[in-house]
Amino acid sequence: MSSREREGRPLGGGLFQLDLTLETPEENLALDEALLLECEAALVRGDPPADAEALRFWESPTYFVALGVSGKLLDEVRVETCRSDRVPVLRRLSGGGTVLQGPGCLNFALVLALEPRPELRDVTKSYAAILSLIAGSLEGGEVRNIEHRGTSDLALGDLKISGNAQKRSRHALLHHGTILHDFDLARLPRFLREPGKQPEYRQSRRHEDFVCNIDLPVGAIKARIARAWNAVPPASRLELPDLSGLIAEKYANRAWIERF
Repeated sequence: MSSREREGRPLGGGLFQLDLTLETPEENLALDEALLLECEAALVRGDPPADAEALRFWESPTYFVALGVSGKLLDEVRVETCRSDRVPVLRRLSGGGTVLQGPGCLNFALVLALEPRPELRDVTKSYAAILSLIAGSLEGGEVRNIEHRGTSDLALGDLKISGNAQKRSRHALLHHGTILHDFDLARLPRFLREPGKQPEYRQSRRHEDFVCNIDLPVGAIKARIARAWNAVPPASRLELPDLSGLIAEKYANRAWIERF
């Protein structure tokens, strides 16, 4: 990645934009972690932060369940239904609740250096800062009143459109989230149990009564978020990191996935 001049946007800018969905859910989860590890290694070497940061978009063409790093499989997932419907259950490296992924659910991942953004070291402040910027970028036209709700959600009024989670290394932060834009909401209660821990604004509503899709084309969502972060595609073909070790250790390892 080449150095780029920052333009003074909130939280900084000039990120490397990667719009890439890999073939399997395991690969897609592993790539988010690999980008964080690469950023951390670059910052330890002393590379400029602008050369190490990234914004990635991806959207799984198949359904799968992603547990948070400390999620409890039997408490949060309808395991037998997932098995009968051949919906894989995986575990990501970040915290937060269990989610259903699939067509109509756009993922974004931000990999950010912490040194130039000291406010991101505080978890609460980091969610507020990042999600306020994302919310503002999505508003426009008929899309209004997107707000940061709970700890890590974005909502239209009292309906959730985005869940988010984070993972920190010593020098870098991975913030990744989902944005529902054309998702089959009826699938949520089929594969997910109602969570025990809920934000106050949920008011004990069921999955299908608590979430909604944002009325924006996926291309517009990507363009607005990328513009807010001043993210640009690579000038040449990107050489992807080797994901085999992460997949073997975590994302295809049933002992790691089912450990709680």
